[in-house]
Amino acid sequence: MLNLTLQKRQLCDIQGRLFELALKTGYDCPAFIKSFMTSRTAAALDDVYDRLQWAGEEYILEELDDEVGGLRKSGVRYSKEVMYWTGYVYRYWHYYTGESSRQIYKIADEKMMNESWLGFHTLDVEMAIDDLKEIYNQKH
Repeated sequence: MLNLTLQKRQLCDIQGRLFELALKTGYDCPAFIKSFMTSRTAAALDDVYDRLQWAGEEYILEELDDEVGGLRKSGVRYSKEVMYWTGYVYRYWHYYTGESSRQIYKIADEKMMNESWLGFHTLDVEMAIDDLKEIYNQKH
């Protein structure tokens, strides 16, 4: 198992809370996830060091909203658990494989994450990531 530093574990948690906050704020969950994972904001979190990594989820959400010219309100809503798990796993995935948020999203988009939550959320994070990658590889 990957031995993450405290800072990296905190960033996984912050990203999970960011996804929860998007739900709580009333954003369309699939649109938020796609916007985030393909954004400069997510790329900044992927960097070895970026000032955004020291910001809380509220500030990161504001940055993303500004970047995309306004996130879509209402629409499809995922559960709080799905949103937190998705955000956390996506960030952990970056540390685990070195893949960018944009690459990760191509492998496991919001639909895949929502559909996989029930069976995968109790797995070790690395096992869930390996399984998501395997599903993608079988399809492509």
